[in-house]
Amino acid sequence: MPDWVVEGAAIATVDASGSEHASGHLVISEGRIAAVGPGAAPASAVPAGARRVDGTGCLLTPGFVNTHHHFSQWLTRGMAADSELFEWLTELYPWWALVTEELEHVGALGALCVLASSGCTTTMDHQYVFPKRGGDLIAAEVEAAARVGLRFHPARGSMDLGRSAGGLPPDDVVEATDAALAATDDAISRFHDASPGSMVRVTVAPCSPFTVTRELMTRAADLARSRGVRLHTHLAETTDEDAYCRAQYGSTPVEYAESLGWLGGDVWIAHGVHLDEASRARLGATGTGVAHCPSSNGRLGAGVAPVPELLAAGVPVGLGVDGSASNESGELWAEVRGAVLAARAREGAAALGTREVLRMATMTGARCLGREDELGSLEPGKLADVALWRLDTVAHAGIADPVAALTLGARPTLALLLVGGRAVVEEGELATLDAGLVAREVGRAVRRLGDRHAGSR
Repeated sequence: MPDWVVEGAAIATVDASGSEHASGHLVISEGRIAAVGPGAAPASAVPAGARRVDGTGCLLTPGFVNTHHHFSQWLTRGMAADSELFEWLTELYPWWALVTEELEHVGALGALCVLASSGCTTTMDHQYVFPKRGGDLIAAEVEAAARVGLRFHPARGSMDLGRSAGGLPPDDVVEATDAALAATDDAISRFHDASPGSMVRVTVAPCSPFTVTRELMTRAADLARSRGVRLHTHLAETTDEDAYCRAQYGSTPVEYAESLGWLGGDVWIAHGVHLDEASRARLGATGTGVAHCPSSNGRLGAGVAPVPELLAAGVPVGLGVDGSASNESGELWAEVRGAVLAARAREGAAALGTREVLRMATMTGARCLGREDELGSLEPGKLADVALWRLDTVAHAGIADPVAALTLGARPTLALLLVGGRAVVEEGELATLDAGLVAREVGRAVRRLGDRHAGSR
C-alpha cells in the first residue's frame, strides 16, 4: 500500500471530542493513520515517497460504514415496487430461490461498486436465502468484496420456519435447523479473521421472528458467543411483525428477542422502526445496536424509526442501505441525508444534527460491527479508511459549512476513497474495477435470472 499525505482539506475527524479543522492534514503510513491535525503536515511526519494530495476545496471524513444490506437483491431491483414488506417478500422469495453462486457474485459486485462510489469503506451483507443447488454464496460475496476492495462483514443468515409451520417464506427456501447452524459454523471457520486490520469478519444472522424458530435463534446465539463473533437479525421493522410477535409469542419483538438471549453489546438489529419506550430502554441498557435504514423503510411504507429517542436512550444507531430491491439507490451516502430529513420531518429541525448523523455513518456504525477501536474516526493508529469529498464544484462551492454540504446537499464527488491506504475510488471513478464492465455483467445476470424464473413456472 502506498503512503499518503493529504493537505489543505477541511477535516471532520469524528473523534470523541468531534475535532474539526478548517484546513488540515492527514498522514497515512503502512495502511494506518499516522498523523492528523491543522495546517500543513510536519515534514518529520511525512514518510519518504508518500503520495501527496492537494485537498483544497475538499472535506476529509472517515469512510462510511454500512450496517445492513442484501447484495443478491441487486438482481431484483424494481420488482414489487408498490408493495409493503410481507407482500414484497412473498413476491420475491421465488426469485431469490433461483440465485446461484455465479449470480450472487455479480449482484454483490454491483452493490459493492455503488457502495464504494458513495463513500462506504466497510460493509456487511445479510444473506439468508441459500438455494439447495445454489453453490457457495458466501464465498462468492467474499471474493466480490475483495475485488472491489471494501472491508467486509458477511452475515451468514438462515431461515428454518417455512409457511407450513406458520412462517412467511415458502418451505423450499428454508433450511433444516441443524444444517443452517452447521453451515454458519463452517462460514466462520473458513472466512472469519479476528486479527487486527482484518478485511473479513463473519456474523451469525438468523433472519427474523417470522422466518426463524425459537430453537434456531437460541442455538445461533450460543454458536456466535462460543466462536467469538457478533449477532444480527431483523427486528421491529413493521406493524405486521409486531402483530405477529404478539400473536405467536405473547410479547413485543424486543421482549421476544431478550427472552432468547438476543440483546447485548455483541448484537445489532436491522430497522427498529416500531419500538415502544420500554423496548428502547432495554436496547439502550444492554448496548444493543440498531441499523437505521431510512430509504428502505420509506420505500416499503414501514414507517420512520424513532432515531432521536433511540439516541436519547443510549442505543448505538448506525446506518444501513438495506436490500437493493427495497432501496434501488444502493448508495450509503443517501442514507445519511435521508436519516436527517426523516428525523426532522417527524420531530422538528433539532431532532438530528449534521454532526450526529455523520457520527452514525462512521463511528457508531463501526461500533455496531465491533470495530470502533480500528474504524470510524480519523485518529493516529486507526486504519486508513478515508473519504475525501470534493466540495469545489458548482453544487457545493461557497457553502458555509462543509459537513452540512455533505449531509444535507447533493452527493459530492469522491476525490479519493482509501481502504487501509489502498485507493478504491479516485476522482469519482472506481480504481479497482471497470464499472462499465460490471454494469454489463449485471445486465446479463438479471437476464439469466429472468430465464431461470420463467423456466421454473
